[in-house]
Amino acid sequence: MVPVGLLPLISDDLGVTESVAGLLVTAYAFMVAVLAVPLTLGTRRLPRKGLLLTTLVIYTASNVLVAFAPTFAVVAAARSLGGVAHAVFFSVSIGYASRLVRPYLTGRALALVTAGGTAGFVLGVPLSTALGTATDWRTAFLVLAGVCALATAMIAVVLPPVPGGGAPPADAARSTRRTALALAVTVNGLTFLGQYTVYTYVSVLLLAAGLGASTLGPVLLVLGALGLVGTAYAAARLDSHQRRTAVVALATIGAGMLVVGLTFPGIVGVLVAAAVWSTGFGAAPSVLQTSAIRTHGASPDMTGALVNTTANIGIGGGAALGGAVLAGVGLGVVPFVGAALVAGALGVVLLARRTFPNPNPTTSPESLSDDGGAPPARTT
Repeated sequence: MVPVGLLPLISDDLGVTESVAGLLVTAYAFMVAVLAVPLTLGTRRLPRKGLLLTTLVIYTASNVLVAFAPTFAVVAAARSLGGVAHAVFFSVSIGYASRLVRPYLTGRALALVTAGGTAGFVLGVPLSTALGTATDWRTAFLVLAGVCALATAMIAVVLPPVPGGGAPPADAARSTRRTALALAVTVNGLTFLGQYTVYTYVSVLLLAAGLGASTLGPVLLVLGALGLVGTAYAAARLDSHQRRTAVVALATIGAGMLVVGLTFPGIVGVLVAAAVWSTGFGAAPSVLQTSAIRTHGASPDMTGALVNTTANIGIGGGAALGGAVLAGVGLGVVPFVGAALVAGALGVVLLARRTFPNPNPTTSPESLSDDGGAPPARTT
């Protein structure tokens, strides 16, 4: 998501419009959306830890290529390479995290993993924006490559290996579980589509509302920190109030986006509403990942691939849709489109009670006995 805060700089340097520069997010997400499932299937027999390390090496290389790319086409190609690595990494990491803990702690475990992603938004997007503004956007990608290399070394030393497999049994309830999984990943896709229709162009929106360029990075930092508040809320409640947490998260996102549209271009209203929306989205990924895993509609890795695919369809589609709305009817309409999509996701949650229940996993025999096909390597 580093291009989000750097769109104006990238578009100026490479001689493209901001809506075209936004396609850097789309190209990356498209590769993930297309390749997550087939690559996860193709690598299912490989050691999980070695696979994670390989994807991070490729991702590091892609960011180095972006930093030295002479043209927009080369930047887009390098971003696509990063998308290939991402397609495997996040698919495997969701299943990896679920295998490190007992099933009744899946929500907390995935909230911790999501907190890492949210911290990436808190630190990565605003700091890269500030760094790109102070130097140039290419330096931001070089720093990102260095951080990725450090993460690779940390995983090699610290992370324990876990076994693969864990496909659910082919029993009479398989069809019901698969339907529940399909609904969970549908909600995931709609939520990310609505989110990134607006968030891809949040820097453009804030600047148009009157925010100074020098304060854009700090504002994005605060918005990202509020996302961590939402993640903490999900971590505290997800294992006992899964349905309510999902409803609260999506309602908060949709309401925040709606108010952004209603108050734009008033800077105070936009900032307050964006704060509400950011807090809600901080809770969403862990809620949706956990809901998908708990349907037991597929193995943890394949569930992770489906979550990864639908999220990136949403990310890429949202970037493209937001760019089309921006270029067509104008920036002020973008938040309303995002809010409508999130409202659709909320509607599915309200109807799909079996997919989004309020479990009591500490006493549920199913949750205690179904460990995804492998004993935990570590408990928390």
